[in-house]
Amino acid sequence: MSQAVLDRKTVHLAKPRRKLGGGTLLFAYTWLVIIWLIVPIAVMVLFSFNNTKGRYNQEWEGPTLKWYLPKNLFAIDTLTTALWTTLIIAVVSSIVSAALGTGIGYALGRYRFRGHGTLNLVMFSTISSPELIMGASLLSLFVSLNLGLGAVTITIAHIMFSISFVATIVRARVITLDRSIEEAAADLGASAWVTFWKVTFPIILPAVFSGFLLAFALSIDDFVVTNFTSGTTTTTFPLWIWGSTRVGLPPQVNVMGTLIFAAGVLIAVITNIRSRRADKAPAE
Repeated sequence: MSQAVLDRKTVHLAKPRRKLGGGTLLFAYTWLVIIWLIVPIAVMVLFSFNNTKGRYNQEWEGPTLKWYLPKNLFAIDTLTTALWTTLIIAVVSSIVSAALGTGIGYALGRYRFRGHGTLNLVMFSTISSPELIMGASLLSLFVSLNLGLGAVTITIAHIMFSISFVATIVRARVITLDRSIEEAAADLGASAWVTFWKVTFPIILPAVFSGFLLAFALSIDDFVVTNFTSGTTTTTFPLWIWGSTRVGLPPQVNVMGTLIFAAGVLIAVITNIRSRRADKAPAE
């Protein structure tokens, strides 16, 4: 055997073997989770372009854009009504939840008062409470108060379980707030009300907006609590989908779901861009 061959074997044996470390496993696990989350969304988007001939949108029959035309998208009156009902309830409940949750979160993060721990416990209990229990308890409350079930009771229910999420997000931001900025405003003669609106609120506004978006997403997606509190006269988008699964989902459902998802992605992208520009602004 020649010396060159022996040298090559020696170099080959000297090379360390690559080990399957924790970093590689974590990288692979992360991508598996991402793929697992994306696949259902990708299927929904794909079948929104399906040129289906019947009411069952389950087999791929070719691409088309016809379902995105307004005359086809809003062809099913009950589905359109359910979508608008869902959006209106989501907007109203998110605005009220953001307003009330911001006040509660600010109080929990800034002050110590009697009942502080109890209020914290109630907030986190609401978040961790199963939707089945919350829906049943709210139904009992509305029935005992003789409130007719419908859009109003759905909105009240969504506000009740969304406040805790908004309050928790705002509280976390208020805890990290630099109080010297507010003290400087007070030293310059600003009242407590002016200091809050001119100094504090702009700083915590990203947290308030995040809470608003989370409340909106929870409301538009909710099924269990809505099913308990909707009665027989009001149908939301999730309830309509649940009822139509027995006879087959029309392609309009996929289109509406795709548009809602696209709107959420667009808001996330815009927020991320604005956040990056805000971070770079002091450096420039």
